[in-house]
Amino acid sequence: MPIHIIPVDKLSAEALHGVIKEFISRDGTDYGEFEASVEKKFRQVKQKLEKGLAVLLYDDEMETTNIFRHDDPILKKLDNFQ
Repeated sequence: MPIHIIPVDKLSAEALHGVIKEFISRDGTDYGEFEASVEKKFRQVKQKLEKGLAVLLYDDEMETTNIFRHDDPILKKLDNFQ
């Protein structure tokens, strides 16, 4: 399978920081009705990853990392292929 769930504790603090920073800088990332500061966005995403409410996915073919909510339907589709 070219897509893998990466456990957050397997990344160095520096790597995790980079993945989160890149993720929150993307256009279209939604944080609700009010715009949040970069620091707040970072904390929110990191907390969700640490609590298991979000997961890191790495795509071998695209060589990209994405963050998804733990209950995202995409993850269910991945389970069907594994």
